[in-house]
Formats: sequence, C-alpha cells, structure tokens
Amino acid sequence: MSTRQSLDGNAIGLMILLCFCWGLQQVAVKLAAPIIGSTLQLGLRSAIAALLVLLLIRIRNIPFSLRDQHVVPGLVAGLLFAGEFLAISYGLNFTSASHISVFLYTAPIFTVLGLHFLIPAERLQASQWGGILASFAGVAVAFSGAFSHTGPEPDTRHMLIGDSLGILAAILWAATTVTIRKSSLSEAEPTTTLFYQLAGAAVILLAVVALQGESLPAAWTTIAWSSMIFQSVVVAFASYLAWFWLMRRYLASRLAVFSFLTPLFGVAAGVILMQDPVSLRFAVGALLVLGGIVLVNFKHN
Repeated sequence: MSTRQSLDGNAIGLMILLCFCWGLQQVAVKLAAPIIGSTLQLGLRSAIAALLVLLLIRIRNIPFSLRDQHVVPGLVAGLLFAGEFLAISYGLNFTSASHISVFLYTAPIFTVLGLHFLIPAERLQASQWGGILASFAGVAVAFSGAFSHTGPEPDTRHMLIGDSLGILAAILWAATTVTIRKSSLSEAEPTTTLFYQLAGAAVILLAVVALQGESLPAAWTTIAWSSMIFQSVVVAFASYLAWFWLMRRYLASRLAVFSFLTPLFGVAAGVILMQDPVSLRFAVGALLVLGGIVLVNFKHN
C-alpha cells in the first residue's frame, strides 16, 4: 500500500475549490426543489454522473471490472453514499440549506474518530480530542437554537428533524470515507470508487422516487436546468473524482481540515441566495464546530 503524503500547494488549492462547489450544492438542491423534488434531483444527478464516469473509463481505457476485489466494498460504499443523500434530501424538506451545510460537514469529526481506531497512521493526539469535544459542544449549541425558536411548534419540530437528518448524513458520509480508506478501494482507480457510489445512489434514490409515485416535471425552469447541470457535472462527477484522486495521494485526516470551509460557503450562499435566517445560537454553534474540525485535524510534527 502506497504512503500518503502531507498536503502541498496544489492539493490545498484544489480542496478550496472543491469546498466552494460542495458548499453550493445544498442551496442548488433547495432552489430547484419547487420544480423537481430533492430526492429525484439527487437520484438523477447520480445517474448522469455515473454515465459520465463510465464514458471517461471507456475513453481513457481505465481498468474496470465488476468481478474484482473492489465489488464488495464498492457495494457497501454505494449503499452508504445513497443513505447519505437520502438523509440530505429529506432533511432539506424540514430545515434550511444553511443548517444542512453545517451539520453535514461535521463528517470529518466522525471520519477521524473512525480512522483513529482502525488505521495506526491516522491516530489522534491528546490535543485533538479537545477539538472533538468542541465540535460536539457546537452541535449541541446549534441544536439548542431550535428549542429557542419563537415560531409555531410544528416549525420547531421540523427544524429538529431536518437538523438530525443532517447529522445522520454526516455519519453516513464518514462511514463511506472509512470504508474506502480501510478497503481495497483505497488503492483503486478513483473512477472505480466514484462509479460504485454514484451507481448505488442512483439505483436506491430513484427506486425511492418510484415508490413515492413522483415523476419528472412537465416544464423545467432555468433554475432547475442550471441546478441539475451544476450538481451532475460539476459536483457529482468532477468534484468527487478530484476528491478520490486526492484521497489516494494524501492523508485523509489532512484533507479533512479544509472541509471546514464548505459550511462557511454553504451558509453564505444560503443567506445570500435564499435569505436563510441564522440565529445567534446557531452561529455560535457553527463556529465551535468549525473550530473543533480545525483543531482535530491539526497534528504537531
């Protein structure tokens, strides 16, 4: 197994760009939701991106087989990936894109906890446990904002459900990362890992949509088209391919530190594009979460 390295300038620049794209994705889904349901959006984007990955494999003659050692971990990763986005799609029905962005990106905390116990090279130092405590304290503070909500009781309950689904999505994302890092997928071609995740998400999410009796909208707006193109080509295809390429070359825990930028981009996009309200408690909690993520991913040499 090859040795991962610390981040260089190229990796840092690419991670910042990826975080910007990922920060916008929840807002893109929410903006298009009045025209095309969020679960249908995420299922379609996964299917489109999976086809793009297969096309890339064919054009570049990248080795790929459904009969090699990557099949079992690939199916597991696909199932977890589908669960993550199913949680996101339902969560967006109950809470704001800004809230989902922050709670989803607690994933690095769960990731480094999993890696700590499974991979010696990714062990946490004593000071990093303080970051974990700070992040979980931040989650508690951010959640408490729902209890101080002055609106009707159903709104408070809905916000708690949506925020909880955001946390569930984070846990599933972390489980996916640990599965990849711990299995043969850690040495697989990025296209292989990405295809399994996208195909799994497409099959499961579109099956859920079919069971719900949802169909494609008769008329698509510019926002709906733009959102689907951004999600399918930029996020689900290009950005995830770049992410798995980075994971093959750099330490996963070092990459995770930059993910704290994503919820900042996400909250900013939600406030600017959707006028999402941001309470004081939620803002304080988000800062604690982000600070904890930075601390937990910082290692002394």
